[in-house]
Order: sequence, then structure tokens, then C-alpha cells
Amino acid sequence: TMSRKKKAPATSSATPAASAPTVTPEIPTILENNESSKTNEASCEELVEKNVPEEVKESGDQPYPDGTIMLALWGTETVPRQCQIIASAKQKDLSYAHYVHFLDFNRRMDEWVTPDRIVGFPSDGESIAKELLAKAKEEEEEEESTHGAQKRKREMNQNIGGNPTVVADMEHDEHEGMDEASLKEHEDVTKIKNIQSIELGRHIIECWYFSPFPKEYFPNGFVNRLYFCEYSLRFFSYKSELERYQSRGVDPHPPGNEIYRKDGLAMFEVDGAESKEYCENLCYLAKLFLDHKTLYYEVDPFLFYVMCEYDERGYHPTGYFSKEKYSDVGYNLACILTLPCYQRKGYGNFLISFSYELSKKEFKVGSPEKPLSDLGHVSYRSYWAAEVLALLHRYTSPSISIMEISKMTSILSDDVTNALQYLGLLKYICNNHVICVPPVILKDLMMRHPQKAPRVDPDKLHWAPLIGQFVGKDKWSIKAKRPDEAVEP
Repeated sequence: TMSRKKKAPATSSATPAASAPTVTPEIPTILENNESSKTNEASCEELVEKNVPEEVKESGDQPYPDGTIMLALWGTETVPRQCQIIASAKQKDLSYAHYVHFLDFNRRMDEWVTPDRIVGFPSDGESIAKELLAKAKEEEEEEESTHGAQKRKREMNQNIGGNPTVVADMEHDEHEGMDEASLKEHEDVTKIKNIQSIELGRHIIECWYFSPFPKEYFPNGFVNRLYFCEYSLRFFSYKSELERYQSRGVDPHPPGNEIYRKDGLAMFEVDGAESKEYCENLCYLAKLFLDHKTLYYEVDPFLFYVMCEYDERGYHPTGYFSKEKYSDVGYNLACILTLPCYQRKGYGNFLISFSYELSKKEFKVGSPEKPLSDLGHVSYRSYWAAEVLALLHRYTSPSISIMEISKMTSILSDDVTNALQYLGLLKYICNNHVICVPPVILKDLMMRHPQKAPRVDPDKLHWAPLIGQFVGKDKWSIKAKRPDEAVEP
């Protein structure tokens, strides 16, 4: 959720990146308390004993070379999967564990694998990899012969109209803006997770990616768990330190101003210049769950909007987004994250909607920072589609323009165009784009793309735009937008 030259934290959805502090993770000499490697150890033992040759069982005495492809058990599964070794480390019992990437999974699933979970020779993994590669090549050639004509037709339409016919045809790369050297440096620095899990309030959360915490928190290059205070976001190496800190008394809510509260949800606005430590810790926390997010220590130019669930115990953070106090390119969101333990609740859509409600209060159009990540792209496309359809449903005039839709929703006109293309409502006829919205199709699309709960209630939002020192015409202001000719539906 969600340009890489900004001086602050990036997002799941939009990820600024520049020269981040270089923190090269060291390979740990001892792998301590790796809970994921012990998971389901008993259930896997029988499979290992039956199917694994003796040579493989003894392979823990020596590490396999980095880059080797082998078969291993992932998590609680009992079916071997292909994985590639990234690094190796010696354990307390002097056997070697391997940090691996499972080829079927996202990078966030990378983990340490102990010898008892290795169930196949590297030669077996290599042969299976070659078979899968050959099969994939055959399927690609077959698809090209079947759908090649359709693909060429779409490319012709794109060349003629200047825009792809559907959103799926548009190239989308979250690495945009990073040259080859920057990408290699990013992968070298972040290839090994340094924090296995965190404890935040009543949740223990498995981490997904590397985060450049201060070196003293992972002196051996890896630590099993960090403990966060969910109110101040201070983090500790030991649970006793956290309990001692909280016993002194901590305000049960984030710093800053509470600007929204309804139905168990609250939003706090935190100024990076006034609550610098909290915002920096929030960035450390977010990097554990965002891959291409560049961390900076200068959070002053940003405002952070922290979403919380509240009860009698206090306010519990569920996610956040950040935005620049003034963006010269019209971005209304820089970084967005919903914590894994609160996902699948519609909170990501709520945060996106909240960012646009702020833009409406500012009388501006806005857009998330580009390029979007894969998850951010899906989330925003869903939000744009639902908002555009809702507006078209309640609009009574026989004609409407893209600029009018942009002004009424505060969504950038380019994003409105992409949403209409995705919905199939924008046709290219005689060198002109025409919005075609038959009532029957509109009703069907609204059933497939409904506005998701929870919804932001603008009447419960108590907020005024930040008054800055910027002087001059703001080209992102709605008042600055020139009238556009209406397009007949």
C-alpha cells in the first residue's frame, strides 16, 4: 500500500527511494530460537525418515553453496517445495541451517531451514527446476500462438490511441526509478530478514522483510523477536524491558491530534517535526512489511495519519499512511500500510478513502505516489472503480467529462481515465475518447465493484489544511482546473 527521490518513508503503495542508510546484514553465526523452523517438526519427522536418503540427513554437517536449488518443507506443510539457498549459518549443535527462498512464494516467505526439513538432493531440485522451465516455455509458446492476434490488436490500439485499452495491458513496475546498481544494492542489503517476529500489543506478528534497526538490536545479524509498545512504538530486545517501561505510565494513544472517531475506529494526525521519535519508529515498523520502502531519518516534511481501533484499554494501531506537507507533484499519499494482523478488514480501502477526504477538504485533486506496488495497484484500482461508478450512478446529467469526475471525487484525471479503461467504459472512437455507460452495464458493474465498508464519514472528520509558506498558484487546486468539454455518454 502503496518517485524515489523523497526524503521520507515510502509505501506499500507508493515507494519513494533514494540513498538509504547502508546497513549490510551479517550472516548469523548461531541461529537461536527459530520458531518457524521448529513448527510442525513432529509431523514432518515421519516424512523425513521415510523419504530422505541418509546422505541428505547428514548434509547438515556441511553447508550447501549459495544459489543451490533443493527440496525442503515450508512452514507446516508436509509436501516438499523447491527453494534456493541465499545464505548459511552454523547452529548451536554445529550443523548448518540455510536461509532459503521458496520459488513458488513471494520473497516475504523466505525463512531459515534446518537440516531436518531438507528432503531432497540439490540435484533433485535442479532437475525439477529444468522440467518446470521447459513446461513453462511450452505453455508460453502455446499461449502466444493462441492469443498472439489479440495481443497484437491491443498493441495497435495502444499505438493509435496513445493509451492502453485496459489497465492490465499497462506496464507496471514498482522498481521504476531505480537503476541496476541501486536495485543490486537494495537486494544485497535486504536479502536476509534480520527480525523474525515482533510482539505488538496482544499480537505476535511474523515479519516479512529486512528493516534497518539499530545494529545493537541484532548484533549477530538476526534476532528472533523485538517487543514494541503499541502506544509509543518504542521497541525493546526483551519483554522485561517493555514491561518495566510501561509500568512507568504511557499515554494509551498515539501522539498528535485525534481528527476522526466513529464505530470503533479513530485517526490521529502526527507531525513528523513534532513527534520525530514516534514517526521514525513507525517507519522501522513499516519496513518490516514493505519490501521496496526506503527509510529515512528526516521525517519532518511529512504528516502521518495513524489508524487505531479503540476500547477501554486505549487506542491500538492498525495501520497508517503518510503524506507530504506540501507536494509539488500533487501526491496526497506517500506511504500506506495495514498491519498483517488487521488485514482483510477493509482498513486499506478506508485509509485510501481518508486520504481523498483530506484532498476534498483542501479543494485539491490528488494521487498516490508513483510507482505503485502490486498490492497498492490492486487496492487503488478497486477504490477508483467503485468511486467512479458511484458518481456515475447518482449523476443525472446526460453528459459528463473526465475533468468533472476528477473535480467531484478529487481523483486525478489520469487515474479516472485508468479506472474507466479498467471498467471498459472508455471507448476510443475517431481519435476521441468517449464514455459509454449503458444503465444495464452500470448496474452490473456496481454489483461487482461496490463501495466497501468501513466507510469514512466526512461529518466526523474534524480537520483543517496545514497553512504553509508556499506562495504562488497551486496547479493541483480544483479552482485552477480549466473547464473540460463534456463527453456524451
